[in-house]
Amino acid sequence: MSIMQKEIVIVNYQAGNLFSVQTACSRLGYSTIVSSSPAVIAGADKVIIPGVGNSGIAMSSLREAGLSCILPRLTQPVLGICLGMQIMYSHLEESDDAGLGIISGSVKKFPTGELPVPHMGWNRITGLTGPLFRDIAEGEWFYFVHSYMADTGDDTIATCNYGSNFAAAAGRDNFFGCQFHPEKSGEAGSRVLKNFLEL
Repeated sequence: MSIMQKEIVIVNYQAGNLFSVQTACSRLGYSTIVSSSPAVIAGADKVIIPGVGNSGIAMSSLREAGLSCILPRLTQPVLGICLGMQIMYSHLEESDDAGLGIISGSVKKFPTGELPVPHMGWNRITGLTGPLFRDIAEGEWFYFVHSYMADTGDDTIATCNYGSNFAAAAGRDNFFGCQFHPEKSGEAGSRVLKNFLEL
């Protein structure tokens, strides 16, 4: 199955970047299953929720697939990437919709200012905490593409600044989220993904 003989499921909810995440896992020597089946996802050893696009459409897809109730109850390690992290929050300003409620707080549009939105490109992250960032240096560069941001709070495990500070990564219990794209962030991104897959 994989080099660790673990079943890694990537959640398919029609939210893009599925196969770039699958390819990144494969480069690390891990096989993955892409699935929208609640039973398959619930039975996995690790779960990855990727995503780019509109949060309202994403939440509708999760509800239609019966996943909006399943995902918050998972007890195995779960990693949300970009939109996959954002939907873990309680409130999504983009669609004025409830997220999965795993992490308290709201995901809001970047304030209008001198900096262009979306925030697109490489940026440093600081305040690195927890197992995702094992062997990663403070101030390492990661790749971002997003128009909405989560405020920093008790569950923030890494911070980025783009006009103001926002949560570059979050974690609560077995749930982790990266606003940046580890699959597009070179060696450091591969390390984050590997750290998660080795949990």
